[in-house]
Amino acid sequence: MKSFSAGPNALVSASGLLLRGSLLLLTLAANASTAAERYQIDSTHTFSYFEYSHWGLSLQRSRFDTTTGTIELDRDNQSGSVEIDIDAASVSTGSDSFNQIMRSGDFFDSANYPKISFKSSAMHFDGPQLTQVDGDLTIKGISHPVTLQISNFNCRFMLIYGKQACGANGSASILRSDYKLGRYVPFVSDAVTLHISVEAIKEY
Repeated sequence: MKSFSAGPNALVSASGLLLRGSLLLLTLAANASTAAERYQIDSTHTFSYFEYSHWGLSLQRSRFDTTTGTIELDRDNQSGSVEIDIDAASVSTGSDSFNQIMRSGDFFDSANYPKISFKSSAMHFDGPQLTQVDGDLTIKGISHPVTLQISNFNCRFMLIYGKQACGANGSASILRSDYKLGRYVPFVSDAVTLHISVEAIKEY
């Protein structure tokens, strides 16, 4: 019976293939570990609202009942993205008649502009904490840059979902006249503060 002995060239070739394969696996593993995680906003635990001064008498608050969107988050590289869609017709003031006024062309014109959207351009961190999200806010087809100030940023594994989840609170100040929402200014304040309490669940 003949014995087989690999020559030096075959050994070098096999070693090269093994090295390239190992490098490929290490690269894939590194990419997997640093890739952004994708989260779906949990509408049942996400709450958007706005507040404004009413004739200088009181600070009034109204909300939107439907908020959806996605978040991509790479905490190792401190980067990611946020896309939020708010159903303009879901505005809720506590008064049916006022809801209709807010949905009308004088304000959100929800029949022609059904979505209020925010799309991020940059995330800012202080150590592990997300502190700001820059982006464009679009209302009635008009976009302006805004910065969401972030507080209560937390991520953890949630047994109830069997998945990772993240949450935060964000706020930004705008002038409603910038979005053709300026009716009754200055009696009702032009300055409006937007708030969003968001929770999102990891997709996979």
